[in-house]
Amino acid sequence: MTTTTKPRIEIVDALRGFSLAGIVIVHMVENYVGAPTPEGAMEATHQGIPDDIVDGFIFLLLRGKFFALFSFLFGLSFFIQMNNAHNKGQDLRGRFLWRLAILFGIGYVHHLFYRGDILTIYAVLGILLIPFYKLNNKWILGITTLIFLGLGRYIVFILTKGTNIFMQDDLSPNSPIIATYYNVLKEGGLWDVFRSNAIEGHLMKMHFQLGVFSRAYLTFGFFLLGLFVGRFKFFQNFLEHKKLIKKVLLWSIGLFVLSIGIAIALFSQLGPEVKFDNWLAMLGLTAIDLNNIAMTFIILALFVILYRKVKAGRWLAKFAPYGRMALTNYVFQSIVGTFIFFGWGLGYLGELRNIYTFLIAIFMIFGQLILSKWWLKYFYYGPLEWVWRSLTYFRIFPMRR
Repeated sequence: MTTTTKPRIEIVDALRGFSLAGIVIVHMVENYVGAPTPEGAMEATHQGIPDDIVDGFIFLLLRGKFFALFSFLFGLSFFIQMNNAHNKGQDLRGRFLWRLAILFGIGYVHHLFYRGDILTIYAVLGILLIPFYKLNNKWILGITTLIFLGLGRYIVFILTKGTNIFMQDDLSPNSPIIATYYNVLKEGGLWDVFRSNAIEGHLMKMHFQLGVFSRAYLTFGFFLLGLFVGRFKFFQNFLEHKKLIKKVLLWSIGLFVLSIGIAIALFSQLGPEVKFDNWLAMLGLTAIDLNNIAMTFIILALFVILYRKVKAGRWLAKFAPYGRMALTNYVFQSIVGTFIFFGWGLGYLGELRNIYTFLIAIFMIFGQLILSKWWLKYFYYGPLEWVWRSLTYFRIFPMRR
């Protein structure tokens, strides 16, 4: 079969690369643990004001926001692929399912290194996108709104009262299972990490994704939002939407301020040791979600506003090659990060200050920016992007330009 490639939308690639940069900073400062850490295990990472500033910066601007941008772009890419196939008179549903199966395989290998992997989650949730492709816009917005308002969390809480339905042990910092896992990362070899992540890691991930913390529900909500925005060809015509972008920015700032106030008011009533077995905590978690959502839209709006400007746009466009190779860069980051921190590598887990791991992340981002630009000068695809595409269409695509 023959395939034709549509011109890529540069701002989408740049935004994807920018999102990936935020993700690697969070993961690097978290030491690629992908789980709670034992109490006191990370004390060496906080030795002064710079380390606290890094923590505050990540909490306010990065954690929970850049994964949302990445998820939004996954939904947008789904629509673009499906729509391009539809315009050619093709049905891409079967091919997309196979594409997700390949992504799951890549994600599973990645998960063996780092149990915070998102590729397997995207592969599973992506299946649910298919029936939404032709759904009315009102239904998509309505369902997305209910997800963002915490419907998934509330259903799970009603059924479980906040208990872990995937693992018997508590996953608090004082839990024996957390201590054991941390010790595996700190002292174990590569195969020890693989064995721990192979099954137990997925169960822990499912608790975080499908329990009252509801990361998977939010991820799917952003998938739907990306699908919705794709229908209006917003990024193809972003220069024409100046007023809309400003409205999104202003409303998002308002929601950001309001949600902070609500979260503080709710959690202040729960005392110093918050337990997630009551409705106040559930509402507080939703307020935090809304705060993250608001900041995500603030970042998105500011990115588009700056991209419209000549000088700022040229600088942000440098993230485009990085975004075009997002799959390769994401997996490579995790392998390098786990090598730095885990016992099978350099073993610096819990020993480097936040300011140092933050700088390592910045160095990695700039290194990958340069490498991605150089690579795409000589090759059409990143290594994993080439594998994914070739397996999707059952033919070997040309690699070298």
